[in-house]
Amino acid sequence: MTPREESRVGKNRAGWRPDKLRGQREAHGLTLEAAGERLRDVAERAKLKGIPAANPQTLWQHEQGEVYPGPHYRRAYCLLYRATEPDLGFRSPLPGEETSFALTPMDDRLNGSHVLAVERAIHRIAPGSSDADHFDLQQRIIDAWKRRHTGGDPHRPVLILVGGFAGSGKTELARFFVQLTGWPLLDKDPLTRPLVERLLVALGGDANDRHTDLYRQMVRPVEYDCLMQSAMANIKCGISTVLTAPFIAEMTDPAWMQRLTNRASSMGVDVFPVWVRCDEESMREYIGFRSAARDAWKLQRWDEYMATIDLDARPAVPHLVVDNRLGTAVTLADQARQAVGAMYA
Repeated sequence: MTPREESRVGKNRAGWRPDKLRGQREAHGLTLEAAGERLRDVAERAKLKGIPAANPQTLWQHEQGEVYPGPHYRRAYCLLYRATEPDLGFRSPLPGEETSFALTPMDDRLNGSHVLAVERAIHRIAPGSSDADHFDLQQRIIDAWKRRHTGGDPHRPVLILVGGFAGSGKTELARFFVQLTGWPLLDKDPLTRPLVERLLVALGGDANDRHTDLYRQMVRPVEYDCLMQSAMANIKCGISTVLTAPFIAEMTDPAWMQRLTNRASSMGVDVFPVWVRCDEESMREYIGFRSAARDAWKLQRWDEYMATIDLDARPAVPHLVVDNRLGTAVTLADQARQAVGAMYA
């Protein structure tokens, strides 16, 4: 499946204001050709998946409201113009969403504002239950980022579990935490996919199966066992670690979470479950855009797949929430990466 740049016209996209995108380009004094060159450059340096071709005709279609930009274009535009999606007219802002990034020259140097950019992004982590200490994790991440330049760590090691439904933005948020803190990332898919695919085939199944009883009962437990054993190897050495996987069954199982918390605590490690909240339309868009073979069943039977999902589901233990509806949290993470130069490392 090949990523498509975009499917919806403006009249069907709530809150879309193409004139604002054109206004940003003109305010920066860029022609369509120059904007396309810079868009490709910023996307390549940020290592965004699906670097846009950004030819003048496509940019003109975006600005005229003929074609709604796909996720790679929207992220690249936000980075190019140092703006959020609502700033650029891609959608209406969520209640309370930050949309105040000021227009800045393209060649501005890093300054004290990068601290504010990081704090603004990290403050997207909110309590998902009344007894969850979001301030503690926020401070751990910010302190770890600062310690990369100063050394020393006053805190116990942490194990962060970043969970959520497919396409919710888990991996992007986990990578952002890692880029700030320097902690290792254990991502379930690249870590276990070769094992999972070979095991499914050996059992007579499809290598891309993620929805049958064969996968759920015979393969998934092994997949998560590999992930958690890798995490335990790290925390036994006192190394703070970020895990990312759906963790749907695990986070909603109080007994599973309690066992993990008890085991980690016995090694002097604190556990922070982080749930990434997202909306159906954004999930479908990102699942389609990443074009992974394992997602084919979901996309072909989307309504059937969504019938198995409760978007209001939350972990059954004290947890934190990152609200990534409409990509708001990922946008802020991109802005913070750009401010500190992390995306170019």
